[in-house]
Amino acid sequence: MEKIADIIESIANEKGLEIEDVKERVIRAIINTAKKIYGENYEYDAVIDNATKTLHLYQKITVVEDGDERLAEDNEHYLGVSEAKKVDSGVEIGDELTYELSTDNLGRTAAQTLHKELEYHIQRLMEEKIFQKYQDMVGHMVFGSVTRVDSEENTFIEIDELRAVMPRKNRIKGEKFKPGDVVKAVIKSVYIDKSMGIKVELSRTSPKFLEALLKAEVPEIKDGLVLIAASARIPGERAKVALVATSPNVDPVGATVGTKGVRINAVTKELNGENIDAIEYSAEPTILITRAMAPAIISSVKIGEDNKAVVSLVTEQKSKAIGKSGINIRLASMLTGHEIELNELGARGESKDENTKDLKALFGDL
Repeated sequence: MEKIADIIESIANEKGLEIEDVKERVIRAIINTAKKIYGENYEYDAVIDNATKTLHLYQKITVVEDGDERLAEDNEHYLGVSEAKKVDSGVEIGDELTYELSTDNLGRTAAQTLHKELEYHIQRLMEEKIFQKYQDMVGHMVFGSVTRVDSEENTFIEIDELRAVMPRKNRIKGEKFKPGDVVKAVIKSVYIDKSMGIKVELSRTSPKFLEALLKAEVPEIKDGLVLIAASARIPGERAKVALVATSPNVDPVGATVGTKGVRINAVTKELNGENIDAIEYSAEPTILITRAMAPAIISSVKIGEDNKAVVSLVTEQKSKAIGKSGINIRLASMLTGHEIELNELGARGESKDENTKDLKALFGDL
């Protein structure tokens, strides 16, 4: 145990870990080793002397009243106050006495046990560090090389220390990957599998992937001059993104689209041709919904109960509002967080339901 501090520093430098974290795991490993060598029923503590760079191992015993029933049940963890005062006259009930244990002659069995404990705890520390690293990166873009694609079309991608997986459902429709391809994606989730260890799931269909691509392509978003307030996607088809500028001198939509659409087109290309509508965000729901329904021109928006929005528009704008296969209204609903209901207006700017009521009042049911 001589120069244990040097050993800790060496492990930390070799594995890229914090010295204090390694120190804590080494102490834990030594205490576990002591329990296996000296007995599980004892309490132990270990202290590393930074001045001498050596380790001291202690056995702890709690001082209790002489008549305490725990003395009869467990005299290995407890010591009566009268006996304790023979060792140290200043002790009181509740104090802990510590006895230093020699580590000089632990033998080969102890050395092998300590080696296994150290290996286990340092490995767990490394896994925890990697897990935390990727947990903090959820929603961020990464890229790596495809190593294989299995029979279920799960794509395995090598990123830094580990191999991540992108399930088929997280792949844009029509995309195909083969070993050697370099793929961009966002980290969707990180979890621990009992048999497989750390698992990182990647996605190219998440709205976060769209946001990450825009951040990489648009300097104003990267620098915080333009913020992405909300985004919605139907992967491979169409997307909408709501933008807000933090400076009055910046046009959030213009900056994001770029000259002749060069910036937004670069993102569209990465998304397998996915069209992207960029709109300016508004904190006023009626304005935001009106903008989100583009290219349709909306006459009015009324916010009702249960987050429902009734959008009134003339007949000519209805097909634009709905979009192909309902894609426009679905994205607008996803972007704004409101359930959108269309109210078609007649020639006089009244809803068709109102026109029908007027006709019935004049002519009745024919």
